[in-house]
Amino acid sequence: MIDRKQRIALACAGLAFFSVYSVAEVQTATLEKATLNIDTDTNDFTISVLHDRGFQVTYLTDDNGTPYVNLPSMALPEPALTDVTNKTANDVELVETATTLTLKLNNIAAHVDKATHAISYSVDGKIVAKEQGGLSISSKEVSLSFALGENEKLYGGGQRVLGMDRRGHSMPLYNKAHYGYTTSSHQMYFGLSAVMSSKNYSVLFDNTASGEIDIGKTNSDELLFKAQGGRASYIMVLGENLEDTVTNTVAVTGKQPLPPRWLLGNFASRFGYKSQQQVMDVVDQFNQQDIPVDAVVLDLYWFGKDVKGHMGNLSWDTEAFPAPETMIASLREQDVKTVLITEPFILTTSKQWESAVAADALAAKEDGSPYTFDFYFGNTGLVDVFSEKGQDWFWSFYEKLAAQGVAGWWGDLGEPEVHPDDIQHMWQSTKVSGAEVHNAYGHQWAKTVYNNLTVLQPNTRPFVLMRSGFLGSQRFGMVPWTGDVSRSWGGLKPQVELALQMSVFGMAYTHSDLGGFAGGETFDAELYTRWLQFGTFSPVFRPHAQDNIAPEPVFHADPVKSIARKFIQLRYDMLPYNYSLAFENALYGTPLMRPLAMAYGDSDWFENADSYLWGNGLLVSPVTRANQTVWPTKLPEGVWFDFFSDTKYEGGQTVNYPLSQNNFPVWVRAGSFMPMAKGLSRTEQFDARKIEMHYWHDNSVNSSSYTYYEDDGKNPASVEKGLYTRLLLSASFEDDNALTLTLESDGSYVGMPKQRNITYVVHGFSEKPQSVSIDGNSIPVTWDDKGKTLSLAFSCDYQQSVEIVIM
Repeated sequence: MIDRKQRIALACAGLAFFSVYSVAEVQTATLEKATLNIDTDTNDFTISVLHDRGFQVTYLTDDNGTPYVNLPSMALPEPALTDVTNKTANDVELVETATTLTLKLNNIAAHVDKATHAISYSVDGKIVAKEQGGLSISSKEVSLSFALGENEKLYGGGQRVLGMDRRGHSMPLYNKAHYGYTTSSHQMYFGLSAVMSSKNYSVLFDNTASGEIDIGKTNSDELLFKAQGGRASYIMVLGENLEDTVTNTVAVTGKQPLPPRWLLGNFASRFGYKSQQQVMDVVDQFNQQDIPVDAVVLDLYWFGKDVKGHMGNLSWDTEAFPAPETMIASLREQDVKTVLITEPFILTTSKQWESAVAADALAAKEDGSPYTFDFYFGNTGLVDVFSEKGQDWFWSFYEKLAAQGVAGWWGDLGEPEVHPDDIQHMWQSTKVSGAEVHNAYGHQWAKTVYNNLTVLQPNTRPFVLMRSGFLGSQRFGMVPWTGDVSRSWGGLKPQVELALQMSVFGMAYTHSDLGGFAGGETFDAELYTRWLQFGTFSPVFRPHAQDNIAPEPVFHADPVKSIARKFIQLRYDMLPYNYSLAFENALYGTPLMRPLAMAYGDSDWFENADSYLWGNGLLVSPVTRANQTVWPTKLPEGVWFDFFSDTKYEGGQTVNYPLSQNNFPVWVRAGSFMPMAKGLSRTEQFDARKIEMHYWHDNSVNSSSYTYYEDDGKNPASVEKGLYTRLLLSASFEDDNALTLTLESDGSYVGMPKQRNITYVVHGFSEKPQSVSIDGNSIPVTWDDKGKTLSLAFSCDYQQSVEIVIM
């Protein structure tokens, strides 16, 4: 806390500060750049402006006025506060009344009651959130209390199966495996200490300790976070609407780096491939059966022949994998990437136990000796991913594997699955308990892998698959999945809810083991097919399961295999559209899978987990029950087309979609564009010179627009340095029945084609148009009378503007 002498010194130095207060509880208050320092007779705390989107509140003393040592923030990027305060300091304003201190930036404000030091928050002068008990530190417990409005609905808690509106639920803040879950789970692999309100704000409890979140269960009008020590800080993010709140929240916690384009391909994955020959054989099967594939994922058998006893070897089992470098190189020649599992548990029976102990790489007992314990895989220690020694030792094995050609990294069991409360970690030279940092373990692990990879391979985008983390883990390229889901209809049912709850807080690549992972004694062909169809419109397409039933489609008979081939090929055809979604996420924080409430603000959509938007153009309603002939789906207002048949539906009602094995409930909003690239068997085959641009026309849509993003698919600096191009597409429909489609472009990147061959495919006409012209010149077209689609092809320079008029 800055005292009077320090304030005088700052004033002499020309730094900004405001008047001293001695009213009731608030003793002093000073503003330095964008941080308001407040001293009360119980607590000292700061309020810092974060961009123009929200505030960070941090307590410096406990409820007895004793100095409190905060752990570092995990939710915020490390330079965030410094960068933000430097940029926004001149625009921050402190306004005083007799009862209130108000910290303002543009249209958002934090209001501090001088008597109680309770804080409320406003947007455009309207209070949208207010502390009820506020932050509190007592008896080694940190808590945070907010008031809830009567009709307020809230997302929050991360991975849980509770329904989209989490109000009325209490849940542990402790990342924990839930093997074989189905339609109910209040504690899972990746929790988030945060909520997002239908009143367009989010509260992020920046505390990594074991705790609890109570969203109006105990007291219906109270949101309560509690933790066993840890950081005494929270972040308030404010928005104009739900979409704004989502993107603002991600902007504050950090956007996800643009992933490698191959992330959007098909993964061959199971528990697990037991030999080098098996790996090569499964890729051969994909090739022979003409099913696209981009990566193969090796589970724990790469380092040991048995499930138990080998974890921590961190090196190849040379009996089963005699020439791993040759295998990886052979796969790479086929444009297939190799992804390896690693775990942070070093068994006392493993090859690396003595090395880990000698390097002081393991979390410890109070006396500094390695903390060992028993769990499913054997007697073990745990890598201390918080300490520099633990990080350096662990990283040395990744570095060796990267030199062998491994392209992707899968971190498993990183809750950690077993993590004693009293185990000791060293974090920035401070000893902290397992209970204090439990929920940060996967986050710190991902950070170590990601940051080291960016140094080791500066021209490569890291792929980091992990099942546990914390707020802001997306900054380290984390690709989460929803854990060991039951291989059942009950397991499929909650996957939309799980992905959406994570995506709105920045974890936009959350996905499931397609087909289900756990159990299942007999093969359910319909379940498997429907899950893979859903996966086509998911961030990651990765069938994965226990191998008593093959998760790969190549090992199943027709019609399952032929349907899977069709939908996997469709995913590859959609690569330009999907990659543009990844670009939007990297630029703006917009999720790939989006709750309908983001586009249709009516509160009726806030709780909907039956359907979701895949980008702005597609509405997907996964089939989650067996033996259905129709699938009822509530459509928003407007005109919608069946993606597969182009049948037109009027929105604003529930429609019954006719089901067959070969189709799936996916609608396209009228006025939508979709870039496609037909016939790829690898994402590496993508050729930017050839784009097929689809547009769905309806007379009710007077105008629409779309931006297609493109780069080389590899450069880590594409977004940061602006090394990408945009195709700006628009459509307008006039009263004279003229549909005008325009194309413009800007930006560039190394290797961008100088000329493009573009084919427009226009859906929605009932009959063949009378004439079509490009830049005033009539051109020949192809009319598909059965599908009622118009196709026209042309070539253009990448900088050329094109206008198409269809009468």
